[in-house]
Amino acid sequence: MNPDSSSHASAGHNVIALDNVTQFYGTNRVLAGISFALKRGEIGCLLGASGCGKTTVLRCIAGFEAVAGGEIRLNDKLVSAPAFSAPTEQRRVGMVFQDYALFPHLDVAANIAFGLHARERAKRERRVAELLETVGLANAGSRFPHELSGGQQQRVALARALAPEPELLLLDEPFSNLDVELRERLSLEVRDILKHQNATAILVTHDQHEAFNIADVVGILANGKLEQWDTPYNLYHEPATRFVADFIGQGTLLPGTVVGEQRVELELGIFQATIPADWPRGAPVDVLLRPDDILHDDAAGLRAEVLHKAFRGAEFLYTLRLPTGGLVMSLVPSHHNHAIGEKIGIRLEIDHLVAFLR
Repeated sequence: MNPDSSSHASAGHNVIALDNVTQFYGTNRVLAGISFALKRGEIGCLLGASGCGKTTVLRCIAGFEAVAGGEIRLNDKLVSAPAFSAPTEQRRVGMVFQDYALFPHLDVAANIAFGLHARERAKRERRVAELLETVGLANAGSRFPHELSGGQQQRVALARALAPEPELLLLDEPFSNLDVELRERLSLEVRDILKHQNATAILVTHDQHEAFNIADVVGILANGKLEQWDTPYNLYHEPATRFVADFIGQGTLLPGTVVGEQRVELELGIFQATIPADWPRGAPVDVLLRPDDILHDDAAGLRAEVLHKAFRGAEFLYTLRLPTGGLVMSLVPSHHNHAIGEKIGIRLEIDHLVAFLR
């Protein structure tokens, strides 16, 4: 078990808690009993395909939409229930949108100061200067949004949302307008900024790399249901459902059979597995194998045929066919450059064998 895997169960009260939240658009149920919580300083992410309900969750938390069932609490205070919805402005929730929504006629400093009008001028200026420094734009206060790159505009939008020190920050697909390389870099920067400010935040994205770069804990949403709410490490190594196993990372499912308590037989041998005690001996299962479970080993007796290879710089991702026809994937250092059709030696090294009943 990864030592970080229990970090989201730290002490202290919840900043945000959803309990069995349900929402409908007409007769269409878009959220089906969503429950999760975050403590102070934690970053959560809702990850899923378009239309799975991610943005609806944010809109319900922000108070833009009422809920049809369940409750939402901010700092233990009820803000949403079927017969009650606290006004958005009373929730102390900040938002960062995918189009940044900066005011074009205001310079960067004025954009950041927008939500600080109630503070006296010296305090307002101090907070703006602090945030400009934090987001790496210390000398850009007098510039206008159109003079900035997309990544710089996104950092200004983040600083503006953080300026009033909201209880919770919501980020709705904040990097979707940026190119892949910039997204990768900015997602790491944003995590550092949020941690530096001890901000509690929820990110919505369809991009796994983004989710894993930023979040302490990630919820996989599918058809309005939360399939699993867990650390990135556990989602990858210990997926709770077949959907999560398929959705997160890469891998293949190989057929196997339960041959005893916590033991599964594959064509590659018999392996220890964490499986429920009531699965009967002889039960057919599908076993998840990740590319990092299959090691290239010239000395191994088991040979597999190279069907496909994808060059990744430091490594190749090989798709391999086993002697009985099953397919597996393997990450191999790129100085092992094998031809399509070549047979190579492999062995399994599995820390977490995950099986699903067929």
